[in-house]
Amino acid sequence: MSEQKNIHYNRIAEAIDYIKINFRQQPGLDEIARQVHLSSFHFQRLFTEWAGTTPKKFLQYITIAHARKLLSENKATIFDTAFESGLSGTSRLHDLFINIEGMTPAEYKNGGKSLSINYSFAESPFGNIIVASTAKGVCYMSFEDDEEKALNDLKSRFPNAAFQRKLDMLQQNALFIFQHDWSRLHQIKLHLKGTDFQLKVWETLLKLPMGKLATYGSIAEQVGKPGAARAVGTAIGSNPVAFLIPCHRVIQSSGIFGDYMWGNTRKTAIIGWEAAKTESNNE
Repeated sequence: MSEQKNIHYNRIAEAIDYIKINFRQQPGLDEIARQVHLSSFHFQRLFTEWAGTTPKKFLQYITIAHARKLLSENKATIFDTAFESGLSGTSRLHDLFINIEGMTPAEYKNGGKSLSINYSFAESPFGNIIVASTAKGVCYMSFEDDEEKALNDLKSRFPNAAFQRKLDMLQQNALFIFQHDWSRLHQIKLHLKGTDFQLKVWETLLKLPMGKLATYGSIAEQVGKPGAARAVGTAIGSNPVAFLIPCHRVIQSSGIFGDYMWGNTRKTAIIGWEAAKTESNNE
């Protein structure tokens, strides 16, 4: 990410963090702008360019009350809608274009021995990312500004694999998801290392439409383990593919967004950004 874009993202993240902490007071535009040391006009323009909506509207998307409303409205139909036929906007994206192939037991146990993994770095609306792929699909995607740390984290997951810095078509297909041009998006393939239970949870997450939220308990019900919300939480926390597998769409039943591997502020930003994009596409 360029230095200027990084400055902008950090300011937006700081503003979102302030909104998240102070949502009960419903802070106004002037107050939030002061927190990030910008004029109200400049802040409104910068924020709208990034999120596609105004700070006031974004505040509504990430309040606890709104999160509870989303949960209550979609409690019975959130998974049913994921199987609707046809592409009615971006909410069908995951169902039509992403599929998982689990690694073989040998690949799983030997740390990726015999696997050749390509990796590259890219920008996203939520910070820099690393994306990696085998011959079968994307095996890893993570938000991380430090490229050295990003690569070390990848290698720790596949300690015996061979690595090459190379952007391939599998990675490009995955990165198109941030560009909102679904006509350019070929089917995204994932090649993941996980237990049967983890793969089942991750596949269930792919059925969550963009702009919708679910609870850990509802995911547990969908995988046939209604009393295993804690185990589901652990599987969600082990998700190796940021954003594509939308673990950010799972929140606590109270409406609190909860923890996120790549930072709670980033999770809040993504939820609000998706809500804004979904509403814009439906207008």
